[in-house]
Amino acid sequence: MNRRELADFLRSRRERITPADAGLPAGPRRRTPGLRREEVAQLAFISTEYYTRLEQARAPHPSREVLAQLARALRLSDAERDHLHHLAGAPPGPPAGPSREVRQSVVDLLDRLPEAAALVLSATYEVIAWNHLATALLEDFSALSRRDRNLIRRHFLGPYRDGRRLYGASDAEEFARTSAQHLRAAAARYPDAPEVTGLVADLLSGSEEFARIWAAHDVAARPTLCKTFEHPLVGPVAVACDVLDITDRDQRVVIYTATPGSPSAEALRLLSVVGTQRMGVPG
Repeated sequence: MNRRELADFLRSRRERITPADAGLPAGPRRRTPGLRREEVAQLAFISTEYYTRLEQARAPHPSREVLAQLARALRLSDAERDHLHHLAGAPPGPPAGPSREVRQSVVDLLDRLPEAAALVLSATYEVIAWNHLATALLEDFSALSRRDRNLIRRHFLGPYRDGRRLYGASDAEEFARTSAQHLRAAAARYPDAPEVTGLVADLLSGSEEFARIWAAHDVAARPTLCKTFEHPLVGPVAVACDVLDITDRDQRVVIYTATPGSPSAEALRLLSVVGTQRMGVPG
């Protein structure tokens, strides 16, 4: 345990968080940058005395539970959480589950792609970020529950929007294989994550197709280079499909683009204008 480095790291993380960030009132005569020690202790459910001793490099070895509480209170990133554990002499175990925290730079990237439909998927294929054109091409994910934003669940178990499986995508069978293979790999990385084990159990009990693919134990998935969506307003939209891996978060950025000057490019342009409006299309 490196007490001095741990103390300095905790102090540096505490000073960068404002009371507003933590949902606390600023209060009068605040002389310290960021949070006060007693505020961090309150958020981490530990005593102020113990936290003060941690920042003074005088505290005994913190437990893993305390480290997890400090990581949440100080809003640490995954890399910072791991660093905290190493400084405390308690190397981190495997992550509790797939990360759903999308970096702001990635969210900004989606918004800078006005001619592309783009979204971010977690390791379990949950849609965790998207841009305006993605909602117009697929659906308004903000109106869905977290459960219904999972594309694997939607594909194998429904519900199906307008009776179309996975938005009328032309690669439904290929998606079934690829997503199941990715999920099997994720299940190996997060063997104790209830989110992953629960999803697999639901799929195995609810879909014979998924159970058949799962039984093959395949983990090598081929990339999908292009697909066509059958949109209820503009008809078929053929797109190239590019995937960027965010390895430190175990996430994927999926970008759909149409060939410039093609009917599909014009369809995407129209969708960018009308957004999620249905314009009389039956639901």
